[in-house]
Amino acid sequence: MSRLPFYLLVGVLFLAGVAMSLHRHYQLEVPWTPGEQRQVWEVEAQVNFTALGDPVLVDMALPSTQEGFRLLTEHTASPGFGLSFVEEDGARRAQWSIREASGSQQLYYTAQVLVAPDSRPPRLETPPLRRDIVWERPYDTAAAQLIERAWSRSADSFTFARELFHEFDAERQGENARLLMTQFDRTPLLVRLLNQAGVPAREVNGLLLEDGRRRQSLTSWIQVFDDQSWKLFDPANGEQGRPDNLLIWEGSGQAVLEVQGGTNSRVTFSMLSRNQPAAAAVRNQLAEDTLLNFSIHSLPLEEQALFQTILLIPIGALVVVLLRILVGIKTSGTFMPVLIALAFIQTSLATGLIGFLLVVAVGLVIRSYLSYLNLLLVARVTAVIITVIGIISVFSVLAYRFGLNAGLTITFFPMIILSWTIERMSILWEEEGPKQVLIQGGGSLITAVLAFLAMNNPWVRHITFNFLGVQLILMALILLIGNYTGYRLLELRRFKPVTED
Repeated sequence: MSRLPFYLLVGVLFLAGVAMSLHRHYQLEVPWTPGEQRQVWEVEAQVNFTALGDPVLVDMALPSTQEGFRLLTEHTASPGFGLSFVEEDGARRAQWSIREASGSQQLYYTAQVLVAPDSRPPRLETPPLRRDIVWERPYDTAAAQLIERAWSRSADSFTFARELFHEFDAERQGENARLLMTQFDRTPLLVRLLNQAGVPAREVNGLLLEDGRRRQSLTSWIQVFDDQSWKLFDPANGEQGRPDNLLIWEGSGQAVLEVQGGTNSRVTFSMLSRNQPAAAAVRNQLAEDTLLNFSIHSLPLEEQALFQTILLIPIGALVVVLLRILVGIKTSGTFMPVLIALAFIQTSLATGLIGFLLVVAVGLVIRSYLSYLNLLLVARVTAVIITVIGIISVFSVLAYRFGLNAGLTITFFPMIILSWTIERMSILWEEEGPKQVLIQGGGSLITAVLAFLAMNNPWVRHITFNFLGVQLILMALILLIGNYTGYRLLELRRFKPVTED
């Protein structure tokens, strides 16, 4: 029979698991290791104005996820005002409203922004060119000469913008530039000249992030477009490029703040930088599940804590498969060591080992007495279960009385599994002697300890919980190991006499 379908299945599972894991790491920025730190900026915008006693409508631009930054959370403080978030033409804005207000007013907006160097720049639509540009004399002649001079020294839209900006530098500023500067502000003037030359451009406003700064204002920047690409320019010096600490607050060419029903309006910004675990920084994004972003983070925290333990079981199962199929260790029950390892996670390794040995030893003694009663199997196993519960209860009370709080965690042991383990070991003792009991019992403990060490590793816990694709990889590995039909390592000792001869 051809094994090709089997290997195709294994390959598909493995590649799917790797692809899902890589997607979550590179696209959603989930870290590979626990404890990684990410820089998060907390930015507060304070809007101040004087209300005139009439209805008030405050409209303010809001930041969004962009190149270098990802918006995590946002909240506002606006007592008495209604609030709504609107999005028009890709621009986000907050609108506060109230039927009547008078006197000094303060509104607050706070956003947490994650520094994400690998985030892609947003896809922006090219703004329409202004066709209503009219210059009065003699400004029309000065603008035309500046455009002609910069155009002759450029090769494309971006180089033209640089040359045009340099015309307004202090050392190169001529009579035409000085004449225009007496009538127009620098940034709107540059945008107007670019549009007249047929180069799409617009003014945007950004916030330069500096830790601990208060009452900061936005700075003006110019976006210049060339087909499907765009560049950011500093109108003050003509430098091309976006500084790493620049957060674009308003990027659609609209007003940052508009207040109807008030005067003396202004907005100032304060900011703080802090580091926090990477997993916590991207938790809100992970909670927004899509087909490719399927995660446990969308569940309530109680269920997340439950699944964090459940997702470790395949790791313990892989350890059992490796030890039983490749090494040849015998255990009492197939996956009983995995459940014992889960109990060790709750109790700690030393306490779990002592508790397991005490419960099994006392249970075997009591089970040996039950064998003389000639009970039916169901009744005998039920009696063993009740006995195990009694033993655990007695040990817990004694541990509490002697001040050994660690002994109270023995209740995490799976009582039904322990009962069947005692029953199976008792029958094995009667049929094959104490040697086989020690072999299988010792093998179970060794397997449980190794499974515990693998499952309790912080990196393993992080990977299994945050990358569900790992479960597919584990499935592929277990299927491959299950296809092994060769000798186990412990069986090779049978050939030792051959090597001696």
